[in-house]
Amino acid sequence: MGGTGKSGTGMSGTRIVVIDGYTINPGDNPWDELERLGETTIYDRTPPDAPEAIVERCRDAEVVLTNKVPIRKETIERLPGLRYIGVTATGYDIIDLEAARARDIEVTNVPVYGTRSVAQYVFALLLELCHHVGLHDHAVKDGEWTRCPDFSFWKRPTLELDGKTMSVIGFGRIGRLVGALAHAFGMQVLAYDVRRGDAPAYEPFAWAPSVRDAFARADAVSLNCAMNADNREMVDAALISTMKPDALLVNAARGGLVNERDLADALNAGRIAGAAVDVVSSEPIRPDNPLLRAKNCIITPHIAWASLESRRRLRDESVENVRSYLEGRERNRL
Repeated sequence: MGGTGKSGTGMSGTRIVVIDGYTINPGDNPWDELERLGETTIYDRTPPDAPEAIVERCRDAEVVLTNKVPIRKETIERLPGLRYIGVTATGYDIIDLEAARARDIEVTNVPVYGTRSVAQYVFALLLELCHHVGLHDHAVKDGEWTRCPDFSFWKRPTLELDGKTMSVIGFGRIGRLVGALAHAFGMQVLAYDVRRGDAPAYEPFAWAPSVRDAFARADAVSLNCAMNADNREMVDAALISTMKPDALLVNAARGGLVNERDLADALNAGRIAGAAVDVVSSEPIRPDNPLLRAKNCIITPHIAWASLESRRRLRDESVENVRSYLEGRERNRL
């Protein structure tokens, strides 16, 4: 049913289940500290749409850790021994908090772990759009440089970021670090956030009065906001139409922020110069996703967060959340 359970016995009699541990530990990030806290079973994968498998694997558990497998009301009702749910991520929409609260089940998440990795990855995507490193690597290895009469050639023009405007949509922890990196590249930073907070110390910096203004003025846009009912598919044909024809879009936030058909149409029509996305609306990506056939579109498989350093922080924070629960202390409780 999607994963092999690996068990370890810790110092306490607490039964702990990790329902989908593979993405955090594909073999390089072991759960040793968690296993010391109780009788621990770790499943690499559990099908998220298989409630019977979820219940069966969590049946005797007091503590359940989940990354993407949902724990809904119907599941909670069938797990009388469940007392704690740890989300091994920041987003927690996979948990029915109301049902958990009704049973006095503690729910925690990990609010900060991947800020540096995600911000760095935003620039990996942006720089690939600017320099087409992969394209030129393939060209050289295909013999094009060997056959070239000149010392240098390029398959597509490259772009310098200095002096360009970066619009950052969502100016929280990740967005602020993206802005700082943009500033280090010599870019003008424009930010939009419904909760502005303090302006950064560097210049040039400005708050955009609206998302539309931020898109219209940008040479590059980075989406770094959470997704909610108000901004789902906000990047649609109307918003894209405000962008400069040579502008670039990077999304390492949530795939649902973008109307993917509208973005694909805009790329194919040359209305914007390029896009790079690490997230899509349905993951793993569906074979009919229109971005797969869009021009000048880079797609990576939701890996901005996944550096080993980031995954270690995520693991350690998740273990500390469990430890705090077992010791009667609140930590990152939702």
